[in-house]
Amino acid sequence: MESSTLNFTSATETQLGLIEQSFDRRYSCWVREALDELPDNFTITDPCISGHPIVFASRGFLKMTGYAREEVVGKNGRVFQGPKTNRRSVMEIREAIREERGVQVNLLNYRRNGTPFWMLFCMSPVYGKEDGRVIHFVAVQVPILSKRRRIGKKLSEDWLGMQEMVFGSCKRELCSDYMVDYDCVSGLDAETREVESDEHCEASEFERSRAAMAIQNIFSVLTHYSELSGRLVCGKRCCLPGSGFLSSSLVVSLGRIKQSFVLNDPTLPDMPIVYASDAFLKLTGYDRHEVLGRNCRLLSGVDTDLSTLYRIKESIRNERACTVRILNYRKNKSSFWNLLHISPVRKASGKVAYFVAVQIDDSSKNQERQELRSEMRQELRPEMRQLGVVGSVKVAVRSSSMAASPSKS
Repeated sequence: MESSTLNFTSATETQLGLIEQSFDRRYSCWVREALDELPDNFTITDPCISGHPIVFASRGFLKMTGYAREEVVGKNGRVFQGPKTNRRSVMEIREAIREERGVQVNLLNYRRNGTPFWMLFCMSPVYGKEDGRVIHFVAVQVPILSKRRRIGKKLSEDWLGMQEMVFGSCKRELCSDYMVDYDCVSGLDAETREVESDEHCEASEFERSRAAMAIQNIFSVLTHYSELSGRLVCGKRCCLPGSGFLSSSLVVSLGRIKQSFVLNDPTLPDMPIVYASDAFLKLTGYDRHEVLGRNCRLLSGVDTDLSTLYRIKESIRNERACTVRILNYRKNKSSFWNLLHISPVRKASGKVAYFVAVQIDDSSKNQERQELRSEMRQELRPEMRQLGVVGSVKVAVRSSSMAASPSKS
């Protein structure tokens, strides 16, 4: 019982660490404060972390839903859905994530106290400028006003037009503040303003324009603070992804595999690692950014057997699977015996797209614990677990390539 509790705590700490890194490695340290100053309701998610969790939630979003920030960060957006949430709309969002594109849907979500509310959900991907990868998804939520607010909406639009005449030279940020603050002028409380759960409705042009302006403001902040860090992001894919590019949908699928493994791209020079599982990072002690783009030789050391390395090299050259027991080294220079299985992952055409390398700590003490657990729980043998990982990776890669095919045609 204590062991399972410790494992859960360790996994939670690892997830929280990845969430911190999601922002710290891409933007300057002031980005959270700048985002918190925006009046909009929005969340930012990271598709490269297992479970596609929320890594930032704005003050407006927290106020709208009634959640505390620590209750939201690290969770998937599905926690805000409920029994009357339209599943077709949810599928539209999932398809947009898989295809790495923006989407707008009218969605019924639920606050922390269980009350439903309609909103315009507007999501847009954030791309890395240097490689075109999807870094984050920004999701803006604008509450949809009820029919009783149409007169108020018209008045607010007239008010905005008057602002444009009076404050035409004002900054865009000031205008957006007026847009949000004017909701308080109508004299109706939040419960009266919003649409009942049984009343399906479409977002107005006013609400769509608010969502578009919010997206624009958020991207302005993200772009500015990515420039300060030297790792630029943008709202459009600035370059077409080439070899070694993993779509966010494939990353999400691979993230569901809990064993230690890496994916290498044989079409790139020196066959670099293009994906590393959370379990691999925990086993080796490396951070993800220290592994991606490097060859698996980073695990070799002074006592690593050269003949074993040659066997691995030959199996890759001949596009064959192989299993070896090799002495590897963690980041802290401590050694461990690695029961390593390497296998080619082929496309539907038969061409090798990747090599997957599955690692199991085969050190003597760890092996004794594994054998004891195997007797007590009748676990699968290491070889069977490795083949299971390989099979899961192949399914994920082929599913991703088949899904991408129609968009290319």
